[in-house]
Amino acid sequence: MSAEIDSGTLEARARELVERALKAGADQADAVVVRGRSRSVSVRLGKVEATESSESDDFSLRVFIGRQVASVSANPGFDLQTLAERAVAMAKASPEDPYAGLAAPEALARTIADLQLYDATEVSSAALTEAALAAEAAALAVPGVTNSSGAGASAGAGGLVLVTSHGFSGSYLGTRFGVSVSAIAGEGTKMERDYDYDSKLYHAELKSPDEIGQLAGERAVRRLSPRQVPTQKNVTVVFDPRMSRGLASQIAGAINGGSVARKTTFLRDRMGEQIMARGIRITDNPLVVRGPASRPFDGEGVAGGPLVMVEDGVLNHWFLSSAIGREIGLPTNGRGVRSGPTVGAASTNFAIEPGTISPQELIRQVGTGFYVTELIGNGANLLTGEYSRGASGFWIENGEIAYPVSEVTIASNLKEMLMAITLADDVDRAFGTAAPTLAIEGMTLAGR
Repeated sequence: MSAEIDSGTLEARARELVERALKAGADQADAVVVRGRSRSVSVRLGKVEATESSESDDFSLRVFIGRQVASVSANPGFDLQTLAERAVAMAKASPEDPYAGLAAPEALARTIADLQLYDATEVSSAALTEAALAAEAAALAVPGVTNSSGAGASAGAGGLVLVTSHGFSGSYLGTRFGVSVSAIAGEGTKMERDYDYDSKLYHAELKSPDEIGQLAGERAVRRLSPRQVPTQKNVTVVFDPRMSRGLASQIAGAINGGSVARKTTFLRDRMGEQIMARGIRITDNPLVVRGPASRPFDGEGVAGGPLVMVEDGVLNHWFLSSAIGREIGLPTNGRGVRSGPTVGAASTNFAIEPGTISPQELIRQVGTGFYVTELIGNGANLLTGEYSRGASGFWIENGEIAYPVSEVTIASNLKEMLMAITLADDVDRAFGTAAPTLAIEGMTLAGR
């Protein structure tokens, strides 16, 4: 994509913006350009419903005068001097923030690793349309599928250009390609829906549209004629990997340093303690080559490295940016992320590492339980740990999938859930948050 070739121009413009901010009276400053290029097509029942294309380079300037800080944003074409002067004037009128400031110079990335995040493959709108139509056609060809909720295909690139007043200058760009489809099986009031999708940095690594469509269709048909089950306690719930990734995201949120600083996580006082079952290991690594959430430096220019967030069930780290780290009393670990002009903290390639048994063996060991393939609503309170989600899936009997189940609610507390996890070995690292099939004992299931 042509977006790759003009990073040098954007870096030069960002560098000049920082220099003008210093001349206007700032003690420190950084300028960031968030880059985005995307193209997508959506289809339904063999017809194109929408095509979209967008390009953006969004500039943000952050200035510091002592502990006073201000940020301003602009689109390309802005006047550098006007923006710099406005940011400095805003900082002078702002209250002091005791944690404000750039990252420590010694924490900055000295080299920018080539993580192979960019695929120069050009995918036309016509090719995207062809892929979306093929995925939908494959889903509709599955016996029992009666309709389509639509299919889509996309190609895009995004990245970051960052320049700071204390010597950092760098950029990176990554690509992303995707295909998705949602299929409907059954008729009238007895219809069921399911989906499949794939997303990769490199276009050649995508699953074929036919494979995606067929799996979506088969999943929808499998859910036909669901039953209800009675309310019961102490149920073992098995989370399909699509659902266990959501649970992993909630764990990542609970160990985010921002949540700790705000005291909005039930894990805020648990550093160095057992928070999960023994044997569980959770990692986070921004430097995975071709990793879906990889980056050579964070939103402050800090070189983040691999971390074992949880080892043998013991919590080892929070996700930290410089400001959040100062508030907590810890150094940044390179998990700063830009959100417009502000810097928060977030995970990168976050993974609950796999266990040693297959999903089939895990289900066999469960004996009787509930295999969940869809969750409804947010339903997780990270302050208290209370967990309650609408769910559908399949009932497990005699160690095998027996029949589809719908209209139930599963509930527990994350404190207890994390201590009752058993892991399968099927982790899929194609997504920035990864987790295998997992079973959690002792949950409450509310049914009929």
